[in-house]
Amino acid sequence: MTPIGVIALGASGLFAGILAGLLGIGGGTVLVPILVTLGYEPIQAVATSSLAIIVTSASGSYQNWRMGYLDFNRVVLLGLPALVTAQIGVAIATILPPALLLVAFAVLLGVNVYLVGVRKRLASQEDATAERPARWNPTVARLFTGSIAGLLAGIFGIGGGVIMVPLQMLLLGETIKRSIQTSLAVIVMTAIAATAGHALRGNVVWAAGLILGFGGLLSAQLSTRLLPKLPDSTVTVLFRSLLMSLVVYTLWQAWQQ
Repeated sequence: MTPIGVIALGASGLFAGILAGLLGIGGGTVLVPILVTLGYEPIQAVATSSLAIIVTSASGSYQNWRMGYLDFNRVVLLGLPALVTAQIGVAIATILPPALLLVAFAVLLGVNVYLVGVRKRLASQEDATAERPARWNPTVARLFTGSIAGLLAGIFGIGGGVIMVPLQMLLLGETIKRSIQTSLAVIVMTAIAATAGHALRGNVVWAAGLILGFGGLLSAQLSTRLLPKLPDSTVTVLFRSLLMSLVVYTLWQAWQQ
């Protein structure tokens, strides 16, 4: 690995850490396209992203815990089913052709742009800072959301936050900030499960993943402190803008395969 490559990975990790704390998405939505751009195979990018996410999300979650923003009952119900479904996702990712894996990644991001848009319309009808009544039974909703998050973490190396945040908002009526804080803690569990599955198949590039992860340590700490000070509308706009940009970029990368 060249010095320029190390610097590029470290800077990417810093950026992913900022996203982890502000948007609760672990950073994988950015790390996977970046790793492909740096020359890694899509399956290596997915697996290595999962490793980096362990470090980044653990850092941000620790900061949220210290500030009293974590409810561990919510985290456990979301995280336990994800430990199982992440292994299914890893098996699927291993057999998908590289271009198809990237196209599926872009589709996932596009679906989440829609989900956040739906939530924004619902929130505009009343105070967006107040939690709404749950649409589903809370236990069932969390088990379902965690299962989907784990599956997607295994396939795409994204931690699962891109689906957990909008689903918590839609099914459980939680605010975007509460959804992000809970999501980030669950991501620690999904990322560990996905990394273990990929490691058994030899897909993880360990040095790159650790550089990315430790690059995100400091920035995740800073961004989790900033999140409670931001208006919900600002966080929503940032989340949707990021996803839209990545949809376009990932489709372009798939075209290059």
